[in-house]
Amino acid sequence: MRPEQKSDWLPHPENYCWIFVDLQNARMQSRDGLLKYILESLKMQMPTPCDLDRFMEIVSDNLHSPTVILLDEIGVGLQRCSELDDGFWESLRSLATNHTGGNLAFVLATPESPIELARNTGHSSPFFNIFGYTAYLGALTETEAQELIASSPIAFTDEDVEWILTISCCWPLLLQILCRERLFNLEEGENDDNWREEGLRQMKSFTHLLDSEVAE
Repeated sequence: MRPEQKSDWLPHPENYCWIFVDLQNARMQSRDGLLKYILESLKMQMPTPCDLDRFMEIVSDNLHSPTVILLDEIGVGLQRCSELDDGFWESLRSLATNHTGGNLAFVLATPESPIELARNTGHSSPFFNIFGYTAYLGALTETEAQELIASSPIAFTDEDVEWILTISCCWPLLLQILCRERLFNLEEGENDDNWREEGLRQMKSFTHLLDSEVAE
């Protein structure tokens, strides 16, 4: 984090365990693989077999510190992963609300509300009803974007900064793509504009953000 960024969101952040789950990762797309990964991250005993019942029992008995599981690309899990069915999500809901003393929470990253996402993918689990707060992430302000650019270990020219701000429209992902290409270019000692062409090519898959009011 940059020195001026807010960092006191939690009273004792060192007490929290954060587990990042990318459901685009094939290893996370099976029930066995996902449960084992969570237990490994928690440094808990690995049962054999690692089924849902044993997972629930181990976490219920041993989770005594605040833990947040970050589920990225949850839509992939709902659309493609048949083993992550309603029974699976219902068990996770029960674990969080009834069996861990308030020490387990989930954060989802999704372009639509969890309830709508579940409905649109044919799921009906009440797991998706427990998310009472939604944060909509949009573009940075120009001041915020300039602060991000200024954190580069090699300073950019005013002309480069202005071009990056204009092309990215201050979307964080696009900003980082363009800044990365410019930094690589400078680190290689090059002084041409080829990085701009490469930056535009790299951000092509994400240009839908430029027409969006809300981004994942």
